[in-house]
Amino acid sequence: MAGAQDTGLGSPCPWPRTPLSEEGGLQLVRILEECANDVAANNIQNANTRLEHISCLASPNGTAIQRIAAYFIEAFAERMMIKSLPGLYKALNSTKISLVFEKIHVHRLFSKFFPFIRVAYAITNQAIIEAMEGEKMFHIIDLYSFEADQWIDLFQTLCVRPEGPPRLKITGIHEQKAVLEQMALRLIEEAAKLGIPFQFIPIVSKLENLDLESLCVKSGEALAISSLFQLHSLLATDEEVLRRNSPVASQKTHKVFDVDQQPLRDFLNKDTSGSPDFASPSSILSLSASPKMKNFLSSLRCLSPKLMVITEQEANHNGFSLTGRVKKALNYYAALFDCLDSTLPRESMERYKVEKMLFGEEIKNIIACEGVERHERHEKLEKWILRLEQIGFGRVRLSYHNMLQAGRYLRSYGNDGYNIKDENGCFVICWNKCPLFSISAWSFMRQNRDNWPWGQ
Repeated sequence: MAGAQDTGLGSPCPWPRTPLSEEGGLQLVRILEECANDVAANNIQNANTRLEHISCLASPNGTAIQRIAAYFIEAFAERMMIKSLPGLYKALNSTKISLVFEKIHVHRLFSKFFPFIRVAYAITNQAIIEAMEGEKMFHIIDLYSFEADQWIDLFQTLCVRPEGPPRLKITGIHEQKAVLEQMALRLIEEAAKLGIPFQFIPIVSKLENLDLESLCVKSGEALAISSLFQLHSLLATDEEVLRRNSPVASQKTHKVFDVDQQPLRDFLNKDTSGSPDFASPSSILSLSASPKMKNFLSSLRCLSPKLMVITEQEANHNGFSLTGRVKKALNYYAALFDCLDSTLPRESMERYKVEKMLFGEEIKNIIACEGVERHERHEKLEKWILRLEQIGFGRVRLSYHNMLQAGRYLRSYGNDGYNIKDENGCFVICWNKCPLFSISAWSFMRQNRDNWPWGQ
């Protein structure tokens, strides 16, 4: 019934929220982009009209684009309220419960039904095992310690090492004491069963407030650091200052994409966040924009880690331009929602929770918030490489054996859409060739870079 779905502004909403045709999906994408332009220009009247119209097409139980639209219009509405009526926004959210435990719950659901987190765990563990070969005492710092399963898998591998298990210490960092207490109980019990000398050190802190002197790194310990979807939050800064100092602040860096000229699937699969934006002066400036990031990475390097493994979203959601972020977030989350569709039925409550409580909250933060409140500042691997090398880290190539293991694990899910590719010794996990998550390994020793075939 695509022909009955008039998408003109101000039209009524007489039809039920049935799944949209491909043509209807294209129209919905176009209206979302137009709404982003109105919101960015603070054109409240037009934005309100478009939001009302999109709400007739969007549905949390519809097609992927309908579900994405439902979360985007929530983000647009919240942004408009924050900007124009901050007092009302604060009043309506004054009793909002912390999402910490909800986030842990949906991360576990996501990990249960989809391979991305588990593969990141497996790749990280294998990299640690290879880097720590022959070490008798090592220390792992887990920058987001919420699930014991990763380290229990590592225990099981370490206990059968030819040289025997090492003395192992894990420092777990989380903002909730109860989460760390649960981690400690499980890990200590499992280590005792396997005969591994083990110590768990809990540190209750947000990453941005972490006192690195409290990590208790001792001489003689081989140090490894694991970061899962955490570092991008340290990029939050006052971008108003950066805009004034940026030589390209007044230039448009977002290229308009004509959705009327190709099908919805092609539009959503197209990556419009490539190297031109990366190479721009404002992009280079953003690499050193956050004092928190620079200081944190410098402090980690001073700990002389033998290995640091970083998993991040392979996306570009950290631009100044709202319209640019909307475009890139549409592309990225379309792939994730498509992945969910291939695995769980639309009526699944688990799928709904992952979309609303995990991806919906990320979308809301990317679109609605600015400055230090916008912590979902995902950046692509190429920027992380440049940033870490500027600090003095050297890249460590993830092994071919590691990639083979990860590939087998992805195939075990029985879905041909999952795949992994090697990007110059770093891994990128994809859905239908769309990059979603990157995994890279690093060492504090500069000389590690000298042996790389592409040079420094």
